Amino acid sequence: MTLLLRAELLKLRTVRVTYGLILTVAALTALFAVIESSVAGKTSGTYAVASLATVAGQGTVTTLTSWSMILAAVLGILVASGEFRHSSATLTYLATPDRKRVLLAKMPAAALIGAVFGLVAAALSTGLGLAFIAGRGDAITLGTSAMLGHAAGAMFGAALLAMIGVGLGSLIRSQLVGIIAIFIWALVIESLIGGLFTSIRPYLPYTAATSLAGIKLGGAAFGPAHNATGGSPLPFAAAAGLLIGVAALVAVIGARTTMRRDIA
Repeated sequence: MTLLLRAELLKLRTVRVTYGLILTVAALTALFAVIESSVAGKTSGTYAVASLATVAGQGTVTTLTSWSMILAAVLGILVASGEFRHSSATLTYLATPDRKRVLLAKMPAAALIGAVFGLVAAALSTGLGLAFIAGRGDAITLGTSAMLGHAAGAMFGAALLAMIGVGLGSLIRSQLVGIIAIFIWALVIESLIGGLFTSIRPYLPYTAATSLAGIKLGGAAFGPAHNATGGSPLPFAAAAGLLIGVAALVAVIGARTTMRRDIA
């Protein structure tokens, strides 16, 4: 199992898509950090950001890590479906006929790289947020322990979504369909469900992952859920347990159904 994990990590370290996704995470995080820090305290309405002089405002601009989680899930899709797209699945399964072991090796490998995505996003968001706070002459009221906790949550959330992505990739197999499904679910479906049914919102996978990073409910949504009131995020352990359960469920379904299909 150790050799399989090392092989999967070697694949991820030697393909350009991994670094392309990391750069995309960095670019999107930096862009949104600059935008939200620039307008903090100056806007009103659905997408208003509190003043940087407040704990709420500082918490918002230092936790803009949601893109790392979406793209970590995309990475998971690519890890699983790439074998079929590039016709390398035959060689992989000839070397390791037990497909379940291959799937189990891909999940922690993707999780490790997903955690890197979360770390990069947390470092950029926190750094740029603090730079804007200092530039405006405001005191930093958000504690160091809170910022470190948010960073750890971003890494953990991205890692878990990467594992879920691997499971989905083994089910869907098509990279394009899988990537589109990730974006539609995270940015459209969860926003609609979260906006209409606030009691369900904390239990939605993407929302639960963002809450691990200290993002307020709806803060990572682009639609109706962004400004919906009511409800509170799940406790850290409960949110993590929910995501682990989803990853396990998807992996089991993939191992028992699609992983048995002909790879030709």
